[in-house]
Amino acid sequence: MLRALHASLAANAPEQMVTILQQSGYGAGEGLFQSFTAANNPSELDADLLGDTLSEFFRTGGWGSLTITPIGTGALALDSSDWAEAEPGTAQAAMCFFSAGMLADFLGRLSDETIAVMEVECRSKGDERCRFLSATPPVLERVYNEMTAGRSYAEALGAA
Repeated sequence: MLRALHASLAANAPEQMVTILQQSGYGAGEGLFQSFTAANNPSELDADLLGDTLSEFFRTGGWGSLTITPIGTGALALDSSDWAEAEPGTAQAAMCFFSAGMLADFLGRLSDETIAVMEVECRSKGDERCRFLSATPPVLERVYNEMTAGRSYAEALGAA
């Protein structure tokens, strides 16, 4: 379904593709969170097991495997070598815009705060994995600005 949506938007509304996919992803985040909370009570989750619980949830939901690790100061890296939205080797830039919006909404609901998500590595552009950074909007804005100026996301987060 996502690949068909990508193709349709690329053919019919390329200038709006990113916005439509991200907004659609945000819209899907609530339903995804409801599915998650039907089987898991977020307030009862052990913080040490959260990554495994989320990984299992996304894998069984058809999104792919997912590992979650802290990176630098104030961010989490969500990594997947088989993320469903990616189309390996078909793009010059990260393309999992729907997923970025969906993960932002989902993780914001899970943490009960505003969360932003930015994909910094993508299998669609030939990377070995899709890597999403999750943090507060000011942190990711700083990362984006520093990447635009030529630094890596790891350097921007103090992880390099």
